[in-house]
Amino acid sequence: MGRAACVAAALFMAAVPGRADDWPQWLGPQRDAEWRETKIVEKFPAEGLKPQWRAPIGGGYSGPAVAGGRVYVMDRQLPAGGKNPANPFDRAQIPGQERVLCLDASNGKMIWHHDYDCPYTVSYAAGPRVTPVAHEGKIYTLGTEGHLLALNATDGAVLWSHDFKKDFNIPTPLWGFAGHPLIDGDRVICLAGGTGSVAVAFHKDTGKELWRALSAKEPGYAPPVIYTYAGKRQLIFWHPESVNSLDPETGRVLWTYPTAPIRFGMTIPMPRQAGDLLFLTSFYNGSLMLRVGPEGPAKVWESRKISEKDTDGLHSVMSTPWIQDGYIYSPCSYGQFRCVNAATGDRLWETYEPTSGKSERWGHAFVVKNGSRWFLFSERGDLIIAKLSPGKYEEVSRSPLLEPTNRDPGRPVVWSHPAFANRSIYARNDREIVCVSLASP
Repeated sequence: MGRAACVAAALFMAAVPGRADDWPQWLGPQRDAEWRETKIVEKFPAEGLKPQWRAPIGGGYSGPAVAGGRVYVMDRQLPAGGKNPANPFDRAQIPGQERVLCLDASNGKMIWHHDYDCPYTVSYAAGPRVTPVAHEGKIYTLGTEGHLLALNATDGAVLWSHDFKKDFNIPTPLWGFAGHPLIDGDRVICLAGGTGSVAVAFHKDTGKELWRALSAKEPGYAPPVIYTYAGKRQLIFWHPESVNSLDPETGRVLWTYPTAPIRFGMTIPMPRQAGDLLFLTSFYNGSLMLRVGPEGPAKVWESRKISEKDTDGLHSVMSTPWIQDGYIYSPCSYGQFRCVNAATGDRLWETYEPTSGKSERWGHAFVVKNGSRWFLFSERGDLIIAKLSPGKYEEVSRSPLLEPTNRDPGRPVVWSHPAFANRSIYARNDREIVCVSLASP
């Protein structure tokens, strides 16, 4: 490129406002909970955030995905007069349908929906758990009872499907199938379960099984993720018996690190990388920090206490933590939003402000970074801008966003991860999905 062309290109780029990005899967474009759009508000207006649109939907924990001007989300529809059990741990069969919805991202109008019969046999039966994946004209979804679908993004037509319970002869986990699928090359990589099939890869275009690996009594719920360690791409699968590294192309097991059995199978937060470190956290068992080298992993530190109340380190329930400059930020077992030293596991501070406001079992907030600050989506339905540092939690701005409608934990909560795209937030509860602009004026 000649000098004049370079100058022209530079001027053009300088004139273009901050880029607009999609949020096509769990935790965003790079599956890392970082929102990279610019020109985002520094503080919310005094009168609070006002939705650009609202659209009615059914129940579910499934977060939305946003791609190509459309919003994809899953919900559940009960039959007329039907209702979920008063006891959320009751696993009696409940009739109903699961739906995949496609909405116009600019106004929330329904473009298409795909419905299928899906009786539930799970605890916390509000609806689907998994965020859809939008990729190259297809939408991949995984339902609570193990229905894996590949749909045409244009019209919702089914391109291929699998039923995990039938395919792998496995029962539905206590809290349903909840591992967000991962696209890598031609592969859709899924957390399934059973003997030799905890990790399974399918061809993204045909649905043909490409490989399967790992065995465990129960699969847990942690999403698979790919990190590079010692110059090698490694597919990380964490189930309640061990954390494992696989070759993502073949499923060959590169290493396995056995863990103390994770109580109630609660491997839920996605494992997190920080340089050569790999961090895991769960509600009862607490934290495990590994250092991954050419020969595999070695323990750096781990929680000494297996407990939900008498805890040390970090005992996260659902939230995928953030690791920044040697410190870990995340909600802990009873809603204590904590800062933990990544090198030692020592706690530096805690606050209930961004989660439940007080000590509550499984008090929760989702953590997403944007620039030098974080957007926290509280279980109370508030969106918060905060600065996190080893010294303190500093709340910059807060606005109510959604009514907490889910009462399964014994209090009203919103437990669905939002999407950040088009300089907006897309968030849902069990009644509606909203879009709110977060673009700076």
